Amino acid sequence: MKKLIGMILMAVAIIQVAYAQTLNVQVGNVTYAIPAAQAGDMTYQNGTSLTVMGKTLQVADITRMYVDNSSVTDNMVSVEYSGDEATVTIAGNVARYVDASVEGAHVSLKQSAEVGDETCGEITYSLSGTSTDGEFYMEGAYKATVELRGLTLTNPSGAPLNIQDGKRIELSVKKDTENTLTDALSGSQKGCLVCKGHLELKGKGTLNIYGNTAHGIYAKEYVSLKNCTVNVLSAVKDGVNCNQYFLMESGTLSVGGVADDGVQVSYKDDTDREAEDTGSITITGGTLNIAVTGTATKGLKADGNVDVSGGDITITTSGGGKWDEADQKTKAATCISADGNVNITAGTLLLASTGSGGKGISCDGDLVVGGGDITVNTSGGMYAYVNGNEYTDYTGNTDYLTSDQKSSPKGMKADGNVTINGGTISVTTTGNGGEGIESKAVLAINDGTIVVNSNDDAINSSSHMYIKGGDVTVVATDNDGLDSNGNLYISGGVVRAFGARSPECGIDANEEGGYSVIFTGGTLLAVGGGNSVPGTSESTQPYVQASMSVTAGTEVTLKSGNTVLATFTVPSNYSSSNQGGGMWTAAAPGGGGGPGGGGFGGGGFGGSSVLVSCAGLTSGSSYTLTSGTASSTVTATLQGNSGGRPW
Repeated sequence: MKKLIGMILMAVAIIQVAYAQTLNVQVGNVTYAIPAAQAGDMTYQNGTSLTVMGKTLQVADITRMYVDNSSVTDNMVSVEYSGDEATVTIAGNVARYVDASVEGAHVSLKQSAEVGDETCGEITYSLSGTSTDGEFYMEGAYKATVELRGLTLTNPSGAPLNIQDGKRIELSVKKDTENTLTDALSGSQKGCLVCKGHLELKGKGTLNIYGNTAHGIYAKEYVSLKNCTVNVLSAVKDGVNCNQYFLMESGTLSVGGVADDGVQVSYKDDTDREAEDTGSITITGGTLNIAVTGTATKGLKADGNVDVSGGDITITTSGGGKWDEADQKTKAATCISADGNVNITAGTLLLASTGSGGKGISCDGDLVVGGGDITVNTSGGMYAYVNGNEYTDYTGNTDYLTSDQKSSPKGMKADGNVTINGGTISVTTTGNGGEGIESKAVLAINDGTIVVNSNDDAINSSSHMYIKGGDVTVVATDNDGLDSNGNLYISGGVVRAFGARSPECGIDANEEGGYSVIFTGGTLLAVGGGNSVPGTSESTQPYVQASMSVTAGTEVTLKSGNTVLATFTVPSNYSSSNQGGGMWTAAAPGGGGGPGGGGFGGGGFGGSSVLVSCAGLTSGSSYTLTSGTASSTVTATLQGNSGGRPW
């Protein structure tokens, strides 16, 4: 004791002489770094305690006191891991507000409830070093920053980073550092990286996550990402799981090796939500790469909306469908899934689903595309649950199956409206029953470039369909090109619709239900076993149609005398099966023909129904429709008496 008292008196004397130095008070593996300029009075009481800068230490616990020339950063707590131990250094100005305990390399820090704007303000925790049996645990009630400065930390008994602070936590992954976190193979932890509050991932370094028990990253409230690179390399559950919302502004997030969803966002509280508790996923920039392999798993899964206004997004799902006994319905893997709406205004999206019943985009609300470059490919077959049996590529009769008993592969699907106002969209669905773009309500195309290759209907709406602009090319190998279960309105744009052979159609309105196609503008080519034709006076733009054979490499033209109104070049890989198509290019009325268009490869239509509607047609006038050496004289009309499926 006398020796310790002498050490204290010597340190005080040194500080008095060397004002710019730092007094270091060491308690086990915890050091309190007290700048001489801030030390002030030090109170030694009853031979048992020493109070420095408001921090009272038991003399018996002090293992060392020394003065050096080190600098101290206010509000900083540094943790250095080295093998089976860790050391903690706490800046003197926050020493009174942080209680620290260290057992081996397991560090526990408790931030006082007094921490706030009126006391010391935000505290920064800086972590570095390596341990295969370590932990960083922090709890508090005020926002904080956690810096990763080259940290490799494995906790064999829980989460390596466990931040039990319900406020905003900025996790700063420092520039040019690589950091790796690995959690236990079992336990009660909800993730490898756990945060009770708001988790903001920032910095320009790299963070690798290995989740061996539950999620890779778990936050009780929101997660945002900016600048840094985060790699979730494995997780037993979701790659990222959070409540309230997920926001990605920049940086890179890669998720793979997970058993469940890539990113899942749930409502924090279904009954008493805060304003920020949206359940949404918002992506404004950055690079997102997600690959999920589990049955019926999702790349992005939101209880609310998914909004994309930038960034490069690549998502693949390879898991098949499943029967959910609890919900009594089939479920399938989906790249982007939302219980609310999906809104895409910019960005590049590459979405691929290879499992049975898989989907590119699926939402319970509305799907709106205003821009961006979207590519969707689904290659799995139809998943069906029939008489207690699961089929991953069902090809039987589906007439007696409810929608809950089957899951067809789809490129883009909404239970609400689908509205396309711009962008470039390419959808390919090759599996049995695969549809390209589907709306369970109204579908409207106002602008954009859209190309769809599908097995089943290329574009389908349960209610009316409106095409007012854009450039639309659709090919269905086993069903309709455009299938509207209400009226089909075409008033603008260029539309090329190719359906299968009879009884399928290039364009099909629900004539059995009393609906019709209505032409008021635009340029349309429809080829199939049949085509719906206008049955109402609402249609103001005439059309022509004929039964013609088209073959590979030939050109199809529509002429008024010597004036080309539209031309179509059949692609060289066109064959005589039940699919195929090309591109029609409309010329200005009375002008010369526009350039010939290329088109899809695939099959021919033999004596298929060929329908053209474009500017320059006059009802009752005759025109010439040619295909190779074959020629047909056709008469334009406004309203037909038959059409649709050629029963």
